[in-house]
Amino acid sequence: MRLALVLALALSPAVARADVDWASGLVTAGGVGVADRHAPNPAVARGTSRRGAEDAAKKKLAEEVAALPVARGGKVADIAKVDTPVAARLAAAVDHALTLAAEPETDGAWRVTMAVPIEAVRQALAGPRSLAAAGDHDPPVTIVDGVSGKPAVGALDAATIWVKEPPAWAKDAPHVAGKRGKGRIEGITPAAATLYVIVSK
Repeated sequence: MRLALVLALALSPAVARADVDWASGLVTAGGVGVADRHAPNPAVARGTSRRGAEDAAKKKLAEEVAALPVARGGKVADIAKVDTPVAARLAAAVDHALTLAAEPETDGAWRVTMAVPIEAVRQALAGPRSLAAAGDHDPPVTIVDGVSGKPAVGALDAATIWVKEPPAWAKDAPHVAGKRGKGRIEGITPAAATLYVIVSK
């Protein structure tokens, strides 16, 4: 629950095109559902056009997710091609995409913007984690300083966002030092329930 609240604070405004925003931790895409011209009125047309808009957005999301770089090398699509459970979990992540914006048109059409958290992609690759019997007691946010290189999924075994400057909402978070080694960040033992704000050079 703590992690979900922290990630919500990091969300940036919705966008209408396909995009990867490492600072918000979201892959976003827009979709348009055309109104059924044979529907008796716009209200009836909006039922099918909303589904069409969501399907169009999810198709773009699947393409963007597949192209994400993975810290251990390659892209998400490379792993999904050879790992059936991973492919199924990725498909589920896209199918459960978040709706960031939904705007009905006067003619019965819909425009939507949907998102898949990059953390959902990481978990799809890594598989579900087991929760300790005592629960989670680690800090909800930790800032990681000193990391070079481009963002990648799975650089840490925990939720991450990648920024140039620490955001204001994380000003009181503890700091740790990390360094890049073969794609992954070394020198940190990540806590599964902590959001790591990676300040990249």
